[in-house]
Amino acid sequence: MSPEVIRIVLVDDHVVVRRGLRAFVEIEPALEVVGEAGDGEQAIELLREWRTLERPLPHVVLMDLQMPRMDGAEATKRILAEHPEVKVVVLTSFGEAERVHTALAAGAAGYLLKDAEPEEVATAIRAAAAGEVHLDSAVAKQLTRRMAAPRVGLSALTAREREILVLVARGFANRDIADTLVISERTARTHVSNVLSKLQLSSRTQAALLAIREGLTPPPG
Repeated sequence: MSPEVIRIVLVDDHVVVRRGLRAFVEIEPALEVVGEAGDGEQAIELLREWRTLERPLPHVVLMDLQMPRMDGAEATKRILAEHPEVKVVVLTSFGEAERVHTALAAGAAGYLLKDAEPEEVATAIRAAAAGEVHLDSAVAKQLTRRMAAPRVGLSALTAREREILVLVARGFANRDIADTLVISERTARTHVSNVLSKLQLSSRTQAALLAIREGLTPPPG
């Protein structure tokens, strides 16, 4: 379930880009930019300071991948290790598949191309805040071609777990999975955890890419 107002931190080394993101994010209802950072190190320091001051952390960090000092993939890894309740959506250029892989392995909740329309950015932010997955269709197709097969295959999943995998790939949060399959949210959460464990994946986004690559569900868009 999304919070009533979604707090967002923007991380990009270009001030003009941050201003543009702020301008069109904040015209959307219930989205509020509460902070900005110019690179990964600054973002980490900002969130540490807020935690020390007991200031509410952002629900979502919108993270550029290519930045000086510390790139977005490494910053994503460190932020999620320190603040697992925070969601990260990465902004990428089409040719940055390797960095996207690293960010997804760290647990990023989704990714967007930098030329995404404002409505898609808002959709990705809301999806992340709700615990869902948002995949840019063009990057998803590129990543599924490059993605290495897990060491434990789909055959390790039960029929119910395969259902869960498909729903995760469709962007369903645990509550939506529970409603669809008429099970408790706690049971849905356990199933998702088991799926990730059996497939040796670290995020719902990776699971969604796997389901697309294996033909269990079509690519987004």
